[in-house]
Amino acid sequence: MKVTDHIVNAKGKTLFSFEIVPPVKGKNIQELYNNIDPLMEFKPPFIDVTTSREEYVYINKSGLLDKQITRMRPGTVGICASIKHKYNVDTVPHVLCGGFTKEETEYVLVDCQYLGIDNVMALRGDAMREEQYFTPAKGGHTYAASLVSQIQDLNTGKYLHDDTPMENNANFCIGVAGYPEKHLEAPSLKSDLKRLKEKVDAGADYVVTQMFFDNQKYFQFVEAAKAIGINVPIIPGIKPLAVKRHLQILPQVFKIDLPQNLIDAVDCCENNKAVRQVGIEWAIQQSKELKEAGVPVLHYYSMGKSDNVYSIAKELF
Repeated sequence: MKVTDHIVNAKGKTLFSFEIVPPVKGKNIQELYNNIDPLMEFKPPFIDVTTSREEYVYINKSGLLDKQITRMRPGTVGICASIKHKYNVDTVPHVLCGGFTKEETEYVLVDCQYLGIDNVMALRGDAMREEQYFTPAKGGHTYAASLVSQIQDLNTGKYLHDDTPMENNANFCIGVAGYPEKHLEAPSLKSDLKRLKEKVDAGADYVVTQMFFDNQKYFQFVEAAKAIGINVPIIPGIKPLAVKRHLQILPQVFKIDLPQNLIDAVDCCENNKAVRQVGIEWAIQQSKELKEAGVPVLHYYSMGKSDNVYSIAKELF
């Protein structure tokens, strides 16, 4: 079932969903299941599975380092199929511009169609670690809006190199990312909202926001989006703080602001166990306010660990 259908069927009730990261190559998928199992108590209608960019590794060959490219966390579509089968829940694979040609993207989408996966999250993706700025793959998409257009083309039976009418078109529900405090590369929030409008106009059905820690940023973002004609559901993305280093890492990587009250509370913590509890309590209060405001879904960035998300969900669902 499509994410948007789940929202409609909920009839105003706020739904619970979360996002997981594929295990590193060589790791057993059972560890992932162990973290998903407790969260199924809250009946998530869908689960997102991220896709990682390729990266360079250096392999020692006869005393010389050979630079090669690899993916440390492959298997997004396979994991989606496995979770869908094991838990009877809809899954949302993340599809990236970065590192994929348009043909490779089409193959991924066709696989999703065969597996009965109805939803995809279309993202540009980040720059590689060695890159200062994002560089698309040769023959790939530069922006998420054009990736959305390719997915929408499949929904109308239009493939890249085949004009033959299709008897069984894809019917993907397309999610995209939104940034309440603007994308780190955007010159302003207004210009970033224009880019979001382009993605919606290209065929995006819903938006999931980047993490934020001040709900007013989300509410203002939704109002500004509506003001320029973005009328699809905008799902808030919530990440509970877990370690003290998040005070430096999150603003640096995602270019977001943390409320001073949260900073002060973390600074008073003697260890990361205490920080984790502060993160849980802050996310609970965030979530309660958002739920009272009638958001369609509360979407949690679990990063593969479920204990703190479980504690939050237990208070709300």
